[in-house]
Amino acid sequence: MSKKKPRPTPVPAQPIPGLIDAHTHLASARARTKDEVDAIVARAADAGVERICTVGDGLAEAELALQAAHFNEKVWAACAIHPTRAHELDDDTRQRLQEMARDERCVAVGETGIDTYWLQHDPDGTAPLEIQEEAFRWHIDLAVDSGKTLMIHNREGDEEMMRILADSPRPKEVILHCFSSPKEVAREAIKRGYVLSFAGNITFKRNAELREIAALTPAGQLLIETDAPYMTPEPFRGARNEPALIGYTALCVAESRGTSVEEITSELGETFARVYRV
Repeated sequence: MSKKKPRPTPVPAQPIPGLIDAHTHLASARARTKDEVDAIVARAADAGVERICTVGDGLAEAELALQAAHFNEKVWAACAIHPTRAHELDDDTRQRLQEMARDERCVAVGETGIDTYWLQHDPDGTAPLEIQEEAFRWHIDLAVDSGKTLMIHNREGDEEMMRILADSPRPKEVILHCFSSPKEVAREAIKRGYVLSFAGNITFKRNAELREIAALTPAGQLLIETDAPYMTPEPFRGARNEPALIGYTALCVAESRGTSVEEITSELGETFARVYRV
């Protein structure tokens, strides 16, 4: 029986000054204490990453995200309940999220949205679609009321997501994180003024359409992210991800758009600053 080759240990690309990571999960990437947060941010800084938004997908991780943002000046937080866990959005959780959204280190309400993938694959452990929609609409209202950016998770829920956004109050900024939808959804999202954020899966060979979408996305409507510890870019796909590895995604996006990595980094930094107001 042949043995599987061990995965190579991920190493960052050559440092690219001015990088940003618009969506990561520091707590899930094993950075929870101040020392751990500072260490992962320092590794990212060595790779050129200057600003990071860390995200909570449930109340416990949202608390850790906001804590990390207070630990380190290069980190900001997004707080919400993930659509698969929308049934956890009780009155106490709503009150706490409202408090978090008022915190100056919380720059977005997210990640919220629609997920039918896990509804199909784990129906007993995933909130029903009607509960997801109710929670999504509540988060949209929170983003509008707080003046914060809305950060959306969408997995195989294109039709529902776009319908709900179309007939809901409009937050000032809307980010479609880890964008993986077809080109026609991208075109409509761009038309509406949403920001598309691309993760490491844009580097995967089979995802040529994502690279085409990145190429047609206007300046000011594009971000990149790690979604760490997931979505590790090539050439380290399958390994544990962290913000220090985002340079590979930046290089891929720059190549897709026919521009230099310095130009794309400058553009991404301006968009990060605008949508998160930092």
